[in-house]
Amino acid sequence: MTFQAPGFGLIQDIDVRLTVELGRTDLHLRDVLALGEESVVMLDRLVDEPLDVKVNGKLIARGEVVAEGNRFGLRILELVGPAQPALEA
Repeated sequence: MTFQAPGFGLIQDIDVRLTVELGRTDLHLRDVLALGEESVVMLDRLVDEPLDVKVNGKLIARGEVVAEGNRFGLRILELVGPAQPALEA
């Protein structure tokens, strides 16, 4: 599924940053400084929860991680639009 709107062709080549947020946590600086190679940081998201997909910091979709060969990818599960307000943590 692709999004096409009248006049959208004028801006479709603009670079944007797409990020996938696995989860969040709050840490004290001393805890960040204590992180090492074997450290585990617990996040606020459950294993089976969809990941947030953001463009320039704005939530646009939710998805899940997929693996193909030796690379990771993202499968979009749902688009988040004005009719579906996003819950921000």
